[in-house]
Amino acid sequence: IFFRVGKMVHPHETAAWKALEKHASEPRPHLRELLADEKRCEAMFLEHGGMTFDYSRQLATEETMKLLFQLAEETGVKQKIEDMYSGVRINVQENRSVLHVALRAAPETKIVVDGVDQVAEVHKVLTKIKEFSEKVRSGEWVGATGKPLKDVVCVGIGGSFLGPLFVHTALETYQPTQKAASGRKLHFLANVDPEDAARALSGLDAETTLVVVVSKTFTTAETMLNARTVRSWIINALGEAAVAKHMVAVSTALKLVEEFGIDPANAFGFWDWVGGRFSCSSAVGILPLALQYGFEVTEQFLAGLRDMDDHFRTAPFEKNLPVLMGLLSNWNATFLGFYANALLPYCQALAKLAPHIQQVSMESNGKRVMIDGTGTEGSYQTGEVIFGEPGTNGQHSFYQLIHQGRLISCDFIGLATGQQEGYLPG
Repeated sequence: IFFRVGKMVHPHETAAWKALEKHASEPRPHLRELLADEKRCEAMFLEHGGMTFDYSRQLATEETMKLLFQLAEETGVKQKIEDMYSGVRINVQENRSVLHVALRAAPETKIVVDGVDQVAEVHKVLTKIKEFSEKVRSGEWVGATGKPLKDVVCVGIGGSFLGPLFVHTALETYQPTQKAASGRKLHFLANVDPEDAARALSGLDAETTLVVVVSKTFTTAETMLNARTVRSWIINALGEAAVAKHMVAVSTALKLVEEFGIDPANAFGFWDWVGGRFSCSSAVGILPLALQYGFEVTEQFLAGLRDMDDHFRTAPFEKNLPVLMGLLSNWNATFLGFYANALLPYCQALAKLAPHIQQVSMESNGKRVMIDGTGTEGSYQTGEVIFGEPGTNGQHSFYQLIHQGRLISCDFIGLATGQQEGYLPG
């Protein structure tokens, strides 16, 4: 199935797009004037799920938003959202569904593709992760010499690394999850450079280390080289038989997993409808996070994702946070010429947000062809260059150039309550 409309609507050929181009070329009020309009500012202040979204400082007027919503309507965004959630094969080049939303769907939800309830399959894997992670954390599953496994090394690259690392960094200093991870350490190995392997294994004891190899096909060149490096490290310390107790896999290539020396019973699967950059809520992220923080924490993480998924699917565009952010990104990059977007979280726990979103956004939007095979060259900017750093660090580096007046949109992210107290008496 393509889209339910027979022919793709090219955004830059719509009436709304042409109206936005004209609108962007016209004189606009200064931001100071826009912020003086209380009615406008109130309309651009939204809340959902404990998050507040304030877009009143965007260079957008009521007319801008009207045209952006019209663009969403003319390009069939609502139907495309529904198609994605329904399992329609919107990845037409590979003839696949795009169902990362199924990874966090409630057990009673049904998304049937090719006669198979994909949500039921997801929850089978989640149950397996729960049972395994609880065995490791409780000490029931031990290493080859009988010692509990306290260190986990996650070997993967791209989405098998950036998403899980972001979530781990966000949870690492949050006091409840910090307590849940007491005595445990989660490490990541991604770069094919041998220095990264040396860094990841530095100070570790093979007797108390569990390795998670993440590769859907078990052929990813960088990941498999690093996996062989870590396997050699285990064998040199404990012997070849130890591999089965100290290495598990997130993969669907069970034959290759077994040939590598990992028991296929200790392979946690995912599906071809999971894009790598969206895979953190699959076994790719949930397994290492459950091993570090406990399965209950990952359930809370999945519940939060599910809440935003439901909001994205059902909220009207005027109140829909993801849709609004997407439309405003389009306005900034394509119509205003803001070719870069800085993510500026004033929270050190979000230090790995920018690298994660770099992949989610720039890999998604960095294609040379549109969904129907039409080339993007000469048509319009398909995305922004994403970069960022936690706030006060950035203030002492690249903010200086932004202050020159460069055309860079900046997203400031703050927390009403931090993860740690910063009060010093006196």
